[in-house]
Amino acid sequence: QLQLVESGGGLVQSGGSLRLSCEASGDTLEYHSVGWFRQTPGKERTIVAAVQWTGDNRLYASAVKGRFSIFKDNAKKVVYLQMDSLKAEDTAVYYCGAVRSWGPFVEDAYKYDHWGQGTQVTVSS
Repeated sequence: QLQLVESGGGLVQSGGSLRLSCEASGDTLEYHSVGWFRQTPGKERTIVAAVQWTGDNRLYASAVKGRFSIFKDNAKKVVYLQMDSLKAEDTAVYYCGAVRSWGPFVEDAYKYDHWGQGTQVTVSS
């Protein structure tokens, strides 16, 4: 059974950077599409970035395009989310999700069947 653990969250000033990690255990990530999502209180979980199972194709939400980068290392079973030029509106709990998929990437949260516990990112203005 695939298990995911996020790490790397914390408090950072506006304009700063953080790198989140999503580490997998119990199964390979090789055949999984992986996505990073974020959620604030009372709001739905929304896509931030997603990567194809091969690691080649990537999707970014318009709010983070040009500032965030997603990298999938199948050998290490880790997916990273590099977040630069952080803004106060990036404050949220960030979750990684995984789903077996041979397609380019998966955007919809309801299609993911494995989730981590989340990591808090707080950006002070």
